[in-house]
Amino acid sequence: MNINIDHLDADELMALNQRIIERLKMLESLHAHQSMMQFHPGSRVSFDTPQGERALATVMKFNRKTVTVVTDSGERWNVSPHLLSAIKDTAKSSVIDGRIEND
Repeated sequence: MNINIDHLDADELMALNQRIIERLKMLESLHAHQSMMQFHPGSRVSFDTPQGERALATVMKFNRKTVTVVTDSGERWNVSPHLLSAIKDTAKSSVIDGRIEND
């Protein structure tokens, strides 16, 4: 797509710029909301810390752009939802007499 803006004056360019910024913020918010929808409070997740370590955590609550999680070591983080990875239940289970038993 090629949009010609050469004919716009300074005021029109400023107005266009403001509309573009508003649209980008709305798209970012929508993307964050969609990313959050795969989790719920109590979900187990993992994420990379700024120190390069992988942290295991539990989702506590949703904020406007981030998800508040508490790591297994007790640290509280606000993390962008697209940086979180869901963790499957790692509890060992076995089938005994047709029933699933968790170890």
